[in-house]
Amino acid sequence: MKQGVGAEAIRAKGWLAAHRWLLARRITQFAVLALFLAGPWLGYWIVKGNLNYSLTLDVLPLADPYVLLQSLVAGHRPERNALIGVAIILVAYFLLGGRAYCAWVCPVNVVTDAAHWLRARLGVRGGARLSRASRYWILAMTLVLAWITGTIAWELVNPVSMLHRGIMFGMGAGWLVIAAVFLLDLFVAERAWCGYLCPVGAFYSVVGKFSPLRVSAVRRAQCNDCADCYAVCPEPLVIKPALKGAEQGYGALILSPNCTNCGRCIDVCSKDVFAFTTRFSNRSEPQVENQRPATRSAEAPAQLSSC
Repeated sequence: MKQGVGAEAIRAKGWLAAHRWLLARRITQFAVLALFLAGPWLGYWIVKGNLNYSLTLDVLPLADPYVLLQSLVAGHRPERNALIGVAIILVAYFLLGGRAYCAWVCPVNVVTDAAHWLRARLGVRGGARLSRASRYWILAMTLVLAWITGTIAWELVNPVSMLHRGIMFGMGAGWLVIAAVFLLDLFVAERAWCGYLCPVGAFYSVVGKFSPLRVSAVRRAQCNDCADCYAVCPEPLVIKPALKGAEQGYGALILSPNCTNCGRCIDVCSKDVFAFTTRFSNRSEPQVENQRPATRSAEAPAQLSSC
């Protein structure tokens, strides 16, 4: 009988250990949101502003470098606090991996993960064929739009900005945009928004290209070919070189800048093949036990919750 994705990991490690990075992400995402909501909702202004620009405890500025880039292209001169805030964010995401923003902070990630989970539950198959380069073309187009209009026009319709502002101050028509993203991922193409279209993810993948924090297939010799890691990974193409590339001379590190450092491959692996490490350690451990036979192909759909 075919098992659901992550079932073997739950049996081997327990439910909590098989979901620890997922739970950590959700706690982080909702904690960030709670800090922003504490002011307008409760009157405790720990953080003022939004994800584009904020001031923590009236001292620490944080600013979105993608928004600043659009502003510069539009011909605006940034204030000193904005430059300081951007520098802090760039250093942080360079160290943590640029697309860690997508998995650990972005509020739209919860929406797209929910669509992925429901898609698996409903058994939705196939979908439109999209190019992963599309997000970089959209990124370039947003900058061209800023240059032509002299404004950061993209932020008016950016689902990330709209959802964050909307939760704080009211969504209005913004719900239509978020619903469109959800339905796009549910029916049009799997992981369509985050995996193929979102320019925010494209920007942060450039920021994190040489980040020191990486996921590594440190025990890849123990892989039993269950393919659970492929089923839950939002960017499954990044896994194969590290997991199966030993004969081609690939190291165990997942070096693709598209990796979101979400940790789901670590969660669902019953053999503890994956672990967080640094890019300076690119070796895998030798096999310590016999491999188990394959139980499911890499195309197997997710059956358990991955969101």
